[in-house]
Amino acid sequence: MHIFKPGRFIDPFTDFGFKRIFGSEPNKDLLIDFLNQLFEGEKCIVDLVYDRTERSGPLSADRKVIFDLLCTGVDGEQFIIEMQRIRQEFFKDRCLYYVSSLIRDQVPLTTQKWDYRLKPVYLIGIMDFCFDSATKLDFISRVTLKDENGQAFYDKLGFIYVQIPNFTKREEELKSELDNWLFLLKHMNNIDKLPLFLRRPIFKKLFDIAEVSNLNKQEKMAYDASLKQARDWYAVTEYARKEGLKAGIEQGKELGIEEGIHSGKLETARKMKQKGLSDELIMDVTGLSAEQIGAL
Repeated sequence: MHIFKPGRFIDPFTDFGFKRIFGSEPNKDLLIDFLNQLFEGEKCIVDLVYDRTERSGPLSADRKVIFDLLCTGVDGEQFIIEMQRIRQEFFKDRCLYYVSSLIRDQVPLTTQKWDYRLKPVYLIGIMDFCFDSATKLDFISRVTLKDENGQAFYDKLGFIYVQIPNFTKREEELKSELDNWLFLLKHMNNIDKLPLFLRRPIFKKLFDIAEVSNLNKQEKMAYDASLKQARDWYAVTEYARKEGLKAGIEQGKELGIEEGIHSGKLETARKMKQKGLSDELIMDVTGLSAEQIGAL
């Protein structure tokens, strides 16, 4: 389990840290570089456009979908980037539901003829836990559609899961730029200076925007709130684990945890509103909708 503590650099596993590093227009070159390393040459991403993260279904009764990050490439391909801190029983199902919602949204709303041609959809999950089926060597899981002979059946749908706890390489064992990225995601909150082996310009920029002392007053308050929220999540999950809630976290029974997390988000939002922070910033940090924040 990731330990959240203050340090020289922001923690990328907080909502604020994740979105500052990967979710802001001025810093989208960081996300582009990270994704290109993940795809290992199978795709070459040259630019991205950030899309709204809240989507509604075609019917008013449909459940809203809220992504952590959603981007579109130059050829119309879409990328969902999700950060999942705690084990969730139906996490794979949720991922499939997310990509399905984007596929559904490609259907024209008019009566014009449509040949069913779809744009690619990919989901990248950055996880602070591991799938039960993963071995200790599996820190990247790539999922595609193949037939019984192992041949690609459909190449416009894919999932990449990064299982951070299984990434155990030390500095001297890092061999690729992807290794460097994963090392930083796992250890940035414990690093006090830019390591010599990470002198590539993209990493220099990463450390510059991630330095806590470079945050303005409002950003620092938002980061502190996000850090507290992450600690609260950790406390809730630890309590559930120790108490054996619904047979324990190891069995993925997290109904009580999810309720606790939601309550923690609401309390964080209330405190941020009391401090005069903008609704937009509160939405970024907590993941709550504008309606939920307005009701507080």
